[in-house]
Amino acid sequence: MESRIRVLLLAAVATLTSACASLHWPFHRHGQPASAAAGQTADEAADASAAAADAAAPPTVIEPQVERRKIKVPKIRSHNIELGAYFGELSIESYTAAPLTGLKFDYHITEDFFFEASAGRATAGKTSYETLGGNVQLLTDAERRFTYYNLSLGYNFLPGEVFLGRNLAMTSGFYLLGGMGSTKFEGDQKFTVNFGAGFQVLPTDWLAIHIEAQDLVFKSDFLGTNRLRNNLAANLGASVFF
Repeated sequence: MESRIRVLLLAAVATLTSACASLHWPFHRHGQPASAAAGQTADEAADASAAAADAAAPPTVIEPQVERRKIKVPKIRSHNIELGAYFGELSIESYTAAPLTGLKFDYHITEDFFFEASAGRATAGKTSYETLGGNVQLLTDAERRFTYYNLSLGYNFLPGEVFLGRNLAMTSGFYLLGGMGSTKFEGDQKFTVNFGAGFQVLPTDWLAIHIEAQDLVFKSDFLGTNRLRNNLAANLGASVFF
């Protein structure tokens, strides 16, 4: 009887041992984490988990403590209007040269282009025929007045500076002019085309000094010949910007 009980106990122990072994094997194989199954150690898996948690956490925003300054924006005036006067000499074809005075008004569209309205007056001397003929007088004093009005388009080019010594420099530049207008001379009103060039120097940002030369061309039939006449004007002037 005793021997049977021992046999039964041994059989029960063997059955329990095989059952535990079978339960342990699949848990060891399938229940292990993927990182351990791939050959990672427990420390490496923990480091990877910590790195993933850090990457998922939002970054800390640092607010700079900067004291804002109050800045006053300067009011810069745009000088688009230019008003000036000039004095020079006008060489009227077939007449002796005469002093010339005039005014001009410029409106600057851009830094390069501008419109100019100008007016000038001179009094012509005697013609070559009157000089050679003695007391012959072909025109009255009123008819000898040479008065012109022009509207021109100007173009600034070759900007630069003029240096006076080592420490003084002034803005300068050349410009071209071309336009049309009207001239009253010899008792008649004549359509006039004008073109020329000039050089200007700006001692300050509101004052300009000009040296200018122009040709005033119109058609005239005075003395019985209908032809184009060129009248060369050279002047020195100053203008103020507004």
